[in-house]
Amino acid sequence: MAELHPQCEPLAPLLGTWQGGGTGHYPTIDDFAYTEELVFGHVGKPFVSMTQRTRNSVTGEPLHSEAGYVRALPGGELELTLAQPSGVTEIHLGTVRATDDGLVIELRSKAVGMTPTAKEVTSVRRELTIEDGTLISELWMAAVGHGDLLHHLRGELAKQD
Repeated sequence: MAELHPQCEPLAPLLGTWQGGGTGHYPTIDDFAYTEELVFGHVGKPFVSMTQRTRNSVTGEPLHSEAGYVRALPGGELELTLAQPSGVTEIHLGTVRATDDGLVIELRSKAVGMTPTAKEVTSVRRELTIEDGTLISELWMAAVGHGDLLHHLRGELAKQD
């Protein structure tokens, strides 16, 4: 495997496969539970790949997926690009900082794109925190007529490899 690009060193704790469960809610849908898999990889360039898949925790039915890249910039700055099969794309700007037992990544959407048939999403905020060996993934969004960022998802995942 290629050596991790020096700019990606702050992202090193993310690398690998993470799995766990979470809960979701939003004013326009019923609350739900899900299982999630997040995979972070690299090829030696100044970015980390990211794929995410969720399933209904009761039926196992696929719920959501997305794929993208976290670009590491000097000084702890980040750029995230994501595409979803639902017709939504996201471009985020943010930061990464080390903590005593992990890291915190905070991202806010700079732009959200939608195909003509996608549900309306106007803004997204994401936070990834590694704390005591657990990856906590949270998402807030402004969507489908709700203009303010509202908490939507929280997952807690354990590293698999």
